[in-house]
Parts: sequence; C-alpha cells; structure tokens
Amino acid sequence: MPELLDERVGFVRRIGLFQATALNMSQMCGIGPFVTIPLMVAAFGGPQAVIGFLAGAVLALADGLIWAELGASLPGAGGSYVYLRQAFQYRTGKLMPFLFVWTAMLFIPLGMSTGVIGFVQYLGYLWPDMSQGQGDLAGIVVTVGIVVLLWRRVENIARLTVVLWTVMIASVALVIVAAFTHFSPERAVSYPAHAFELTTSHFWIGFAAGLTIGIYDYLGYNTVAYMGAEIRRPGRTIPRAVLSSILGIMAIYLLLQIGTLGVVRWQEMLDPHSTASTSVASAVLERTWGRAAADTVTVLILITAVASVFTGLLGGSRVPYDAARDRVFFHPYGKLHPRHRFPVLGLLTMGAVTATGFLLGRHTDLATIIQLLTTVMVIVQALAQVAAVTVLRRRQPGLRRPYRMWLYPLPSVVALAGWLVIYGYADANSPGRHPIEWSLAWVAAGVVAFLLWARHEKEWPFGPKRIDERYLHGADPDAERLAGEEGGPAGAEGAVGAPG
Repeated sequence: MPELLDERVGFVRRIGLFQATALNMSQMCGIGPFVTIPLMVAAFGGPQAVIGFLAGAVLALADGLIWAELGASLPGAGGSYVYLRQAFQYRTGKLMPFLFVWTAMLFIPLGMSTGVIGFVQYLGYLWPDMSQGQGDLAGIVVTVGIVVLLWRRVENIARLTVVLWTVMIASVALVIVAAFTHFSPERAVSYPAHAFELTTSHFWIGFAAGLTIGIYDYLGYNTVAYMGAEIRRPGRTIPRAVLSSILGIMAIYLLLQIGTLGVVRWQEMLDPHSTASTSVASAVLERTWGRAAADTVTVLILITAVASVFTGLLGGSRVPYDAARDRVFFHPYGKLHPRHRFPVLGLLTMGAVTATGFLLGRHTDLATIIQLLTTVMVIVQALAQVAAVTVLRRRQPGLRRPYRMWLYPLPSVVALAGWLVIYGYADANSPGRHPIEWSLAWVAAGVVAFLLWARHEKEWPFGPKRIDERYLHGADPDAERLAGEEGGPAGAEGAVGAPG
C-alpha cells in the first residue's frame, strides 16, 4: 500500500486528446520554421531545400511510431527515461536511464534556447535599432517570464496552451495565405545548376544538414510522452496525439516552405544582412500585404515562439522527476510543488540552462546550436529507443500494448538510418565545432558520473540489479480511467500518476 499511496499524491491524469495534440503542435511548430527556412536553403544551396522538410517528415513519422508504441505501453512521467529504464535494466541496471537524464538536462533546454533566439530575431524586425545587449536582456526576460507562467497547476497550463496553439495556427496560416496570394511558381522552382546531382558528396552533405534542420523543426511530437503520467487514457491518447501532430505539422511546413520560396528569392535568404535571412516570415508579409500586416503577424510569431518554449519546458521539466523518484538522479528533483503539483527543481534547472544556451547561441550561431543539441540527443535517446522497442517485445512479451507499431520493424529501420546519417555527417556540417567529439565526451562524463553514483548507492555494477516491472504487472491506466468515468473511485481521484 505505501507504493500506491505514494503514486496517488503524484501526477493526476487530466490532459485529453485535443489538449495533448495542441501541446505537441505548439512545441513542434513554434518559431522553428520561421527561422530555419533560410538555414535549409543555405544547406541545399537553393529552393530544392524542400527535400529537407520532406526527409525530416519521413524520419519524424518513423520515429513517431516508436514513441507511439512506447508511450502507450509505458505511460509514465519522463518519457524516454521510463522506456530506457524498462528495456535495458536486465543487462546494464540503471545505466541507460541515468545517461538519458544526464543528456536530456542538456539537449532539451538547448532546444528551448533556440526558440528564445528566434524570438529575439523577430523582435529585431519590430525593433530595428535593438543592440546586442538589449537583445540578450530581452531573451533572458522572456525565459524568466515563461518559468513564471509554468508555476501553476497542469490543468490551468493545458487551457493556456490551447490559447497559445490557436495563436500559433493563426500566425502560420496568415503567412501561408499571404504567400500564396502573391505566389510565383517560377521563383519557387528557380533551381541552380547541378541542384540534384545525387552522385556528388556536396549533395549528401547538404542533405544531412537539411535532414538535421528538418527533424529539429519536427521535434516536439514526443512532448506528451514526457507527460505520460498526466494524460487521460494514455494508451489511446498518446499514439493519436503523436501521429496527428506530425501529419498536421508536415502539411503546414510544406505549404509554408513552398509559399515562402514563391515570394522571396532564395538568394536573399543567404544574405545575413537581409530581412529575408533573419525574419523571413515578416519579409513575406511586408512584400504581400504591407508593413502594417507584417508588424501584426510578427507579434503573433513572437507569441508562437513563447508557446513553443512554454510547452517544451513544461514537458522537459518532468524528465528528471521520475528518475529522482526511482533513485537514478539527485533526490531533490523528485519533489513536487506542495500545492500546484509540478516538479520545482526540474523546471528551475531547465529554465537556467535555457537562458545559458540562449546567450551561447546569440554569440555563436543558431545552426551550430541545432547541430550540437541534435547530436547529443541522437547518441543516447534516439538510437537507444530504436533498440528499446525490440528489446521490450522480447523481454516483456506480456506488456500491455494498446498500440503496436505499424509495419514493424520497418519504421525502426528507417529511423535508425536517419539518425545515423545525422550523426555521421555532424562534423562535416559543423567544421571546427566537433559536435561528434563533444557528444562522446558528454556521454563519457555521464558514464563516470554514473559509476560514482552507483558506487555510492550500491547499484549495479557495485550491487545487484533491481528489476522494476511495474508496467508489466501494474493496473491498466486506460481501464482505470474508464472505471472512473462510470462513477468509480478513480473518477473522484483522477487516475494514479503512474501504474504501480
């Protein structure tokens, strides 16, 4: 009974399908496409950059099917932490979940810092005389403000997210409509010579860079999986939210990319002093509907940027919580706010790293930050989760799987190939930055930290492996929710924070 009582004072399942999809789409879209269209054009050297968004969509769908199966089967707080803990505990104890939390505390807030960088870029359109120092201060103020907004109960946040999601849809829709009212097919397909020479290394280096930028733009389809302990009927809701958000954002991105290329010459996007390079969506509105419309939509884009960082920190702050409760991370991260029931230290830490990453990106460049965070994410999270699906099917064949991956194992193979391309070409696309070496160094430091922790806690390899099969033997959260809807006790409590 103590374990059950402990779970019931944890998270409560209050987020439904529409709110879950809104959370995902707000995080996926956000400021991403508004700042990366010029980066994608630079990677490919022309309007064939649309290939990058298509390739990113394929990888996102393949990886999304992995998240859908794992999220439906293991709906706990922390997402990947839960999946890697359950899959790899039989051979390496708590090493893999520890390494995931170690890397996630870096790559998740670094991803959020790119949203703040984009916010300041578009703020520069409305404030053309903004200095470097003023831009830095504006980004820090925005980051602190978002943390303050998240200092409340999750059901109130979910309602606020729906409002932010509506603003996001409006801003993207206005840019797309404006672009296609003044669309030039000739401009959109003005390919340079040798644009599609597949036999050259130049094309494939550009493709790998474009794939990295593309998947960065789609990242966020896993946001609800990090909040698995707060999702109603997770076996149905998580897969639907993941796949629906990917398909919806894919359509939006393609329209946005093609429409933008039909209004703004791609050569202008390569000029760092051009508005088309720093605020391409504002440039589209200015050239189609005039300056007043451009200013209005830029304000909406700023709100969209805030929404993406808001939802990212909301989901990311849950990652260290479950690890700390399982004694795989520092104990203070396992505490919830006594009144509002959110992880206090996780939110504060990720807010601080977001601010630091923002300042780093402001004084280097956005493409480098994207490359670094993606490389760190791939080596532990992405590649390990591809393996986790197969490992769990073999190790826990009796695990409830409300959703099973379509065409298994094909999506796993496609995802594996995509992630290896991104990782393998990382150094070539960031000359002088060495993202592969930095990612290996960070993971190596994590292994050292794990060994020190394991020795102190007497965990494997300095103690016995502690096998946890709570999801294999615990209550079904979907059935529990249905019982609550019929008037049972679960309806009064909400469902438990995680199956026990």
